[in-house]
Amino acid sequence: MTSVHPKVSAVVIAYNDEANMRLCLESLYWADEIIVVDSYSTDLTTSISQEYTDKVYQHEFHGFGRLRNEAMAHASYDWIFSLDTDERATTEVRDEIRKKLENGPDAHAYFVPRWNYFLGRWIKHCGWYPDYRQPQFFHKAHMRYTDDLVHESFDVTGSVGFLENSIQQYPFRNIDHYFLKMDRYSSLMAEEMCKRRRRFHCHQLLTHPLFTFFKMYIMRRGFLDGKPGLVLSGLYAYYTFIKYAKFWELEKQKDFY
Repeated sequence: MTSVHPKVSAVVIAYNDEANMRLCLESLYWADEIIVVDSYSTDLTTSISQEYTDKVYQHEFHGFGRLRNEAMAHASYDWIFSLDTDERATTEVRDEIRKKLENGPDAHAYFVPRWNYFLGRWIKHCGWYPDYRQPQFFHKAHMRYTDDLVHESFDVTGSVGFLENSIQQYPFRNIDHYFLKMDRYSSLMAEEMCKRRRRFHCHQLLTHPLFTFFKMYIMRRGFLDGKPGLVLSGLYAYYTFIKYAKFWELEKQKDFY
């Protein structure tokens, strides 16, 4: 008699990322359903998604945390595998998930390690591996994201585990793409800091970028990743500077009005 294991809903949130959609969705062919929640993309993201699933939904963007919760609400099945558009599910992760479900999961939510690539190289250091940020395979009754605009946190009720196998992530196609994403994320982070009523201090424009570079390149041994590690550490230091510069600008506008 063939055992029946729980089904999996693969969930993807998307916005103007036509360059990644096909490879992302093709890597999820094994899921029992694929759900894409788009925020009214103006490129081919929506039409490409509709080639792989009829479950493509449009939601206004009010922060990544809220968007992920809205995506979860569309899932038909209890077990969810969450993948971003710049990520790829590997066959090893697929097989590990299937085995977990066949044998009976030993946790309610699982962190999944990620191989992050930048400038053609797997970045093993800089804090980029295993890069556990939030559970990506979980039972939806035990997982919820916070409503943060960006870098959202999460709440898990129940036990947490770790998959052994890794997915792949290609967060930046090139340096120009990094700056495009940095502009959006730094603005969202500045808004989030204002929302949390944090106070700007002038030294943050200097100390925080310098510490970011030191942490990534020295403490987290980014120097072992060669030139890509040096470039990446410098770019993140610059992102930190811009984030606090925008924070200062928003605070100044708030005080003025």
